[in-house]
Amino acid sequence: MLNSVFEVLTGMGLATSAGLNAYIPLLAIGLLTRYTDLIDPPSGWQWLSNGWMLAILAALLLVEMVADKVPTVDHVNDVLQTVVRPTSGGLVFGASSTSQTVTVDDPSAFFDSHQWVPIVAGVLIALGVHTAKASARPVINAATFGLGAPIASAAEDAASALLSVIAIVLPILVIVGLGGLAWSFWRVVRRARRRRSVERAVLQEEQTTITYRVDPPPR
Repeated sequence: MLNSVFEVLTGMGLATSAGLNAYIPLLAIGLLTRYTDLIDPPSGWQWLSNGWMLAILAALLLVEMVADKVPTVDHVNDVLQTVVRPTSGGLVFGASSTSQTVTVDDPSAFFDSHQWVPIVAGVLIALGVHTAKASARPVINAATFGLGAPIASAAEDAASALLSVIAIVLPILVIVGLGGLAWSFWRVVRRARRRRSVERAVLQEEQTTITYRVDPPPR
């Protein structure tokens, strides 16, 4: 029973990570499989630890990290990633659900016989996180005149990396991570919208003052 819970939490954590950055959880699984004993995917997923695959993922990650930190370019990148991130979410949930990890020594027989379930779940989770991220970024950019883009992107990359490691090493903390991520998104968007409202009010007040100076109201 506990194995099954850890499997689900591991998959959820990795899929959420993929919703933030498609390549970080894939790299995490590949690197940890290749160089540690923390995760041991079945033969069907061993391609993730192939040297050439790791090099390709690292190159794609570099492009993603740069593009996501440039205002306007980050929006184009989010549009392109609408397919990539959910696909990554399905892959990492599917790979982790049948893998032995430091906390799961006997992968669930349910996922072995219903392999489509974790893949679909991973796609949906990653798509939901991606949608929240893509919706929040324009609000942040508008409120900070683009200055918040690299900060928000760096925070998302850090959260993706941390979630990937936690999901494999200590999946019980995924619950805390998901709650903290949701709270952070809500707080950032709320603060950005509040700041934008204040700036609009100040701008309207200034325009009204200028209008009165140019054409004072009749007495």
